[in-house]
Amino acid sequence: MSASTIRSAWTVPAGHESVAIVAVAELTGRGLACRRGERLVFSGLDLHVRQSGALIVRGANGSGKTSLLRLLAGLAPPDAGIVLWRERDVRADREEWGREMRYVGHRDAVKPLLTVAENVAFHARMGGGDASALRVGAALEAFGLAALADSPARFLSAGQRRRVALARLVAAPAPVWLLDEPEAGLDSGAAAALAAVMTEHRAAGGVIVAASHGDPGLAGAETLSLDPRT
Repeated sequence: MSASTIRSAWTVPAGHESVAIVAVAELTGRGLACRRGERLVFSGLDLHVRQSGALIVRGANGSGKTSLLRLLAGLAPPDAGIVLWRERDVRADREEWGREMRYVGHRDAVKPLLTVAENVAFHARMGGGDASALRVGAALEAFGLAALADSPARFLSAGQRRRVALARLVAAPAPVWLLDEPEAGLDSGAAAALAAVMTEHRAAGGVIVAASHGDPGLAGAETLSLDPRT
């Protein structure tokens, strides 16, 4: 798909606008440690992302980028340390944290028997978002997927499946986005669409942490390296 078929910015139909994040949005990790078996992947790790901020996590394969995102998402407990959202332990109320956070991992979690639109609507409902046709349509339009709305997901390419996974961020907004290699498999047009969506999210006060080897399109983001110091 050419870049011209993917919108450079996303909009939501009248009456379905996202609500700006007005509360102070701060995501903090203090003294985080992670082990895999007997190997200490990282320890004593601190991070802080303020409202409208972004953090790019870098490191070689095996350095713990995905593990860190899973700790932040509450999908795995840290071996030491604590993750705080607005000064509250995210593991104290996992259901509430699930409503505040969206995690897009390596696996796109696209159900092959559902259509593209059904996939986005399903995850919007699961995340407590707006699964209306207008909201889902806006999410698909943001990533150039409108023409594929009724196509079974089993026929999608890897890049198209990635765009479906990312479209869920628009369909079910949340203050915190945790993204693992979000630009992987995207062509230049889709990467530009992702950058536009992330810019809109941050403009509304949202927070993004993205693990990446390349350029995820986060202007002005801070960087956290997990590579050991030499």
